[in-house]
Amino acid sequence: MANSAQARKRARQIVKRRAHNASLRSLVRTEIKKVNAAVAGGDAEAAQAAYASAVPVIDRMADKGIIHKNKAARHKSRLNAQVKALSA
Repeated sequence: MANSAQARKRARQIVKRRAHNASLRSLVRTEIKKVNAAVAGGDAEAAQAAYASAVPVIDRMADKGIIHKNKAARHKSRLNAQVKALSA
């Protein structure tokens, strides 16, 4: 347990920040699932729209450091490949 006032405050801040970051990570995962669901459904237009809405969210979370930039690039690349394969 934290003994100093500063350490107690840091512990409170960490709990708060962890909850916020968890919700942002969840948002990224939800956007990715929406694209995967549209691809699985076979609807090319819906998949393209879902991908277009997912990319800014993924980029924003990578900029904030919620996910690593290479992980963001990997997700975008794989999702884009799936969407393109569906429309081809």
